[in-house]
Amino acid sequence: MALTARELGASVAVSGLIVAVVGLGAVLGDLPAGRIVARFGERRSIIGGSTVGAAGVLVCLLAQTPWMLGVGALLTGLANAVWGLARQSYLADAVPIGLRARAMSSFAAMWRLGFFVGPLLGAAVILVVGARGGFMVQFVGVVLSGWLMSRVPDPPRRHAGTAGTHATLPSILRRHRKLLATLGAGSLLMGAARASREAVLPLWAAHLGLDAAQVSLVFGVGAAVDLLCSYPAGHFMDRYGRRFIAVPSLVVIGASYLALPFSHDLLSIGVVAVVMGIGNGLGNGVIMTLGADIAPPATRAEFLAAWRLTHDTGMFAGPFGVGALAAVVPLGAAVAAIGGAALVGAGLLFRFIPVYSPWPPPTASEPGSSPLEKQEA
Repeated sequence: MALTARELGASVAVSGLIVAVVGLGAVLGDLPAGRIVARFGERRSIIGGSTVGAAGVLVCLLAQTPWMLGVGALLTGLANAVWGLARQSYLADAVPIGLRARAMSSFAAMWRLGFFVGPLLGAAVILVVGARGGFMVQFVGVVLSGWLMSRVPDPPRRHAGTAGTHATLPSILRRHRKLLATLGAGSLLMGAARASREAVLPLWAAHLGLDAAQVSLVFGVGAAVDLLCSYPAGHFMDRYGRRFIAVPSLVVIGASYLALPFSHDLLSIGVVAVVMGIGNGLGNGVIMTLGADIAPPATRAEFLAAWRLTHDTGMFAGPFGVGALAAVVPLGAAVAAIGGAALVGAGLLFRFIPVYSPWPPPTASEPGSSPLEKQEA
């Protein structure tokens, strides 16, 4: 998307802001997503999200100006919010806690598989039709995934007695403000660090003079490593706790950002992309797993919307910050700032994960409670 924005005449700073609009759409989508999923169920929510997402990709594909590209990015972000919440809520209901991290990480791995296959297919299509070939691949993927999920029934509710209990997002934010200001801040910084690579890597590659196909190849290699790390990360989270994986993930991501300004060719930026992929792969499923751990069963969808709001706010703020900083300081300094933010996030997760998601977890003999409810009791 950043390269398409550049092709349409946008500056480096504006290109970073357009990438950030995807995150803005996700933040705005989080506001109603909890009520949508609670009211319509996971399956219908995913179908609706896929429809909006496909429309957004088409707008990006046909965009003739940077602002049209931004509109398509916004629609894509809105769809991501509903889709992401619905899939997380589905797994939280369908999977027992002893397998939760592996399930979340495996699901995230399938998501990352798309980030591996997509750039490689995109590189091939880009060579034939130009930089917008990536949007063609994305459109096909969105339509196929929506169709597949439309064939999956909604999960049986484990806490049927809470049916019909709904809360507004503002009330959830007020009730859980302490958690969201501490553990949620770590989630926000993780979102910022993970999303920024989608702006930083292409922009730094363009700064080095690499073309669109080479950039897509760099993404594909990083995504392959990302994918390979996913399931082992889930296994270790289920065995040793969430902090065991969450903190190293952000440390590695932060270190890779700090190293990126020292890369100077395709090989060196590829090495940084691999390290970044390791960090990102270790973190696959961490935020979803933590959310499922601490969500009160009675208002799970609404709480998960608030929890995802922290992460998605970071996913918006990260690329936005890169674009804004790149307008006033060298790109390398903007990249280093994101690396520093990732390390701060690692410190927050180290401090607060044991508070809200203790390990070993509470016994299964209390199915109606969550660690969060115990903290607030």
